[in-house]
Amino acid sequence: MAFEGLSEKLQAFTRKLRGKARITESDLNEMLREVKLALLEADVNYKVVKEFVSNIHDKALGSDVLKSLTPGQQVVKIVKDELVELLGGTDSKIAFSPNPPTIVMLIGLQGSGKTTMAGKLANLLRKQGKKPLLVACDVYRPAAIKQLQVVGAQLNVPVFANEGEKDVVKIAKQAKEVAISKLNDVVILDTAGRLQIDEELMQELKNIKLNVKPHEILLVVDSMTGQEAVNIATKFNEDLGIDGVVLTKLDGDTRGGAAISVKKVTGKPIKFIGTGEKLNEVEEFHPDRMASRILGMGDVLSIIEQAEEKFSIEEAEKLEKKLRKNKDLDLNDYLAQLRQVKKMGSFSSILKMIPGMSKYNIQVDDKEFERIEAMICSMTNKERENPKLLNASRRIRIANGSGTTVQEINKFMKSFEMTQSMMKKMKSGNLDPRMKKLMGKMNLDKMSEEELKELEDKLK
Repeated sequence: MAFEGLSEKLQAFTRKLRGKARITESDLNEMLREVKLALLEADVNYKVVKEFVSNIHDKALGSDVLKSLTPGQQVVKIVKDELVELLGGTDSKIAFSPNPPTIVMLIGLQGSGKTTMAGKLANLLRKQGKKPLLVACDVYRPAAIKQLQVVGAQLNVPVFANEGEKDVVKIAKQAKEVAISKLNDVVILDTAGRLQIDEELMQELKNIKLNVKPHEILLVVDSMTGQEAVNIATKFNEDLGIDGVVLTKLDGDTRGGAAISVKKVTGKPIKFIGTGEKLNEVEEFHPDRMASRILGMGDVLSIIEQAEEKFSIEEAEKLEKKLRKNKDLDLNDYLAQLRQVKKMGSFSSILKMIPGMSKYNIQVDDKEFERIEAMICSMTNKERENPKLLNASRRIRIANGSGTTVQEINKFMKSFEMTQSMMKKMKSGNLDPRMKKLMGKMNLDKMSEEELKELEDKLK
């Protein structure tokens, strides 16, 4: 998970602050020392750390805070505001040209993930109503053109490639003409990279910039390289001039030093982040939302956006109508909802975006959902519609068909019956508020038989 170590330490820091009715300078200095160490361990630039801690110290000792009834909470707000500022302050998006096509030029070193990111951006922009064209401008790396064509085919996004041409400026100009004729309003140039920054690479990029005049030059860097990613961004910005940074592999970067340092050091904002290997795993970067995630305050807006994108409105309406008619939730409904949740990504990552949930450190095995799906898919349609038919012999058959055990079937059915019961109670408004709170802290499929029995008794 991104920022894992830093998140734990900053959340521990903010928890200590919230409980403080009064804050002395020595209290603050002691806690800020821990913050400083946490940021340095996360590979954040030393100068950035020093300024960040100094700003919090000065603002937290201001008269407005010290006279506040809740100084601890005031300091937490200062920490969040400073972190938001460090991450970029405000959202920074692609500046689309009023006269299409908008030309977006992706640059970076080899291995940073430019070609995959070109596809991800095309996919994201298409969802926003754009009509992108991918352009293969890497004429050196073996199979680079083929890779982009495969990515384009997977997304059903057109790819322009002139495989016999070695002049990348000419290729980019031809692509622009094609985009105009085909009414593509965004052109994404996938340029060549090198193992290191050299004069030849920079000259080629400068030639493209001079002759094609891209509206956006986005540097793609691997966030897992930490401070090296910041150094690369600084060098590209000095030599070429960039408009923004795209961080790839942020899902695998447990430290997060590059994301925190890059804006402060280079002056250029992070515009997009790669959150996984799949072509839909890319997000626009929101400094305020990322700061909230790091501090364990959740990210409800991102959950809503993911749900709006992934969930089927028709399925939701169908389930709502069924519940209104006082019909029980059946296993077909359960399977449909499970598959929609899976589209949103790792369940653990979703939980961490819910405010307050990060402190419970709930571990969810996503393979458990695959086993449940296998169990349901091994049932007949009649069994899914009426789970009461599942006697011992049927459960043995389902276990054999799904590669699970009868004990696992029994445990799942127990938790499913409880889900049915809760749905009824929630619909009738009879669920105890304490039970609603409890439900937010548990994973039914991980509970022991005794815990399930105890919860079932409470629900009766």
